[in-house]
Amino acid sequence: MYNLIEMDKQINIQEALDWYLWAGVDETCSDLPCLTAQKSFKVSVPSPAVAPAVSAKPTISVQSFSAVSKNARELCAKAQSLQELRDIMLNFEGCNLKKTAASTVFGDGADKARVMLIGEAPGADEDRIGKPFVGRCGKLLDKMFQAIQLERSECYITNVLPWRPPGNRTPTDDEIAVCLPFLKRQIELIEPDFILLLGGISLKSVMDTADSISRTRGKWLEYTISSGKKINVLATYHPSYLLRSTAQKSKVWADLLRLKIKIKEMHNI
Repeated sequence: MYNLIEMDKQINIQEALDWYLWAGVDETCSDLPCLTAQKSFKVSVPSPAVAPAVSAKPTISVQSFSAVSKNARELCAKAQSLQELRDIMLNFEGCNLKKTAASTVFGDGADKARVMLIGEAPGADEDRIGKPFVGRCGKLLDKMFQAIQLERSECYITNVLPWRPPGNRTPTDDEIAVCLPFLKRQIELIEPDFILLLGGISLKSVMDTADSISRTRGKWLEYTISSGKKINVLATYHPSYLLRSTAQKSKVWADLLRLKIKIKEMHNI
């Protein structure tokens, strides 16, 4: 195997570099540096008339995420009901996650729920069945409801993303931006009195904040919809996190009690 010093003894380096340029090479590397300032030379780029013919690479026109997000917002604005919004989502092809997911997981629950819960994205069970929070996380969420005498059927449950990221990976900012108009339109149509954000992705997406869930949980926030209505927002840990970190359940219990007290105060229950 030749190194560049040995090649220099047998071929002209200028010719070698010209050949690399013609072949499309724009970077070289070696285990050790072998060209020094003592051996300098001028590299000439051959003209198109002299260079060998190379087939042009095909150019692919890819719609930017900002354009896709704008299109999603315009489509969602047309939906006057959850069913119309669901149909729009089912026909939407602007997110690559849809290509790898088995199901489009739309929200589930009461159309005019007082309490809306927003998770991050469907898991394997949700992707298979097509409904949010039906796996282990869903069972834990049901127990959380029961602990504060809140029926699941009285709430509306959805996710930031309607399509499961491959391998349950963290969604990218672009993927969130494309899916966010569907979530925001659900909030507009339901007009809940309370939103419970489950997990950091949900908090970041809905409230547009960089604060962590650990710093924000337990504090009441506000989300204002186009009608001017201000919705009470509370963030807490996602059930999937609680399954891994059982010691944090006491903090979520405290958050649920805050929600229960706030509901009673607003509705005089």
